[in-house]
Amino acid sequence: MTSPPRLDDRLRPRLPSPLREVHDERFARHGVRLLLKRDDLIHPDLPGNKWRKLALNLEAAAGRTVLTFGGAYSNHLRATAAAGRLLGFPTVGVVRGDELAYRPLNPSLARCAADGMRLHFVDRTTYRAKTSPEVLEGLLGRFGDVVVVPEGGSNALAAQGCTALGRELAGEVDVAAVACGTGGTLAGLAAGLSAGQRALGVPVVGGGFLAGEVARLQHEAFGSRAGDWTLEERFTFGGYARTTPELDAFAADFEERHGLPVERVYVAKLLFALTALAGEGAFAPGTRVAAVVTGAPDDALQESSVSR
Repeated sequence: MTSPPRLDDRLRPRLPSPLREVHDERFARHGVRLLLKRDDLIHPDLPGNKWRKLALNLEAAAGRTVLTFGGAYSNHLRATAAAGRLLGFPTVGVVRGDELAYRPLNPSLARCAADGMRLHFVDRTTYRAKTSPEVLEGLLGRFGDVVVVPEGGSNALAAQGCTALGRELAGEVDVAAVACGTGGTLAGLAAGLSAGQRALGVPVVGGGFLAGEVARLQHEAFGSRAGDWTLEERFTFGGYARTTPELDAFAADFEERHGLPVERVYVAKLLFALTALAGEGAFAPGTRVAAVVTGAPDDALQESSVSR
């Protein structure tokens, strides 16, 4: 019996993703080079870290129903639903906010539904307890034999999948920076980098929990802390999917300077942080800094910044 085609053979992602240098005087005046790692170009339906975090999880699921979690504008839910449509497996999305069940679906959830995802809305208290045995047992009782993938797709398999991102940057940069929501991408990126390179994570949500999450994911995926990584937690701009006039103005200016549409929830905060750090002298002259562009702007996602 022949083996089924590998996931990358079926979806044909663009790998390695392009690495492009941009000239920005805010970096150049400090002797710093800025490069953009265009993970947003990997796949039109599973862009950026969504591909890297989902690929091994989907291979392990082997066609079984995938159940996962997210908010009303979750990129992860949309990517999982799209993968289900493209690869022909069922998907279930557990959505935070039972009040949403009685409203018209927003564009993001409507896309999930159009891709065949079964949406299950839960109240916020239940959602916060989504990893508890009681909640998981209830979901398994309702949906049967499913493979559970955590919120944001961040687990040991996701971290292992993201090591490829670090390997693609080997010898190319000194610092690889990525925006962080649940920590899986940073955990794998740092593990995949070579000696002498370091990873920098820029959380887009406050709470100070991400350092522990990244360490936990690395222990689960690799057995110990892996690679040289740090977090810069000053640039959450009020929390997940929130923005400010200052951040919006920065993103619009970056778009005009470099002709790159800037996704607001993750990428804008990353680029703002790197620009501020360069101005503070955080990078030595000659440093090559790569910003991982994990996604492109999306009308549904941009709407989330004013609806939350």
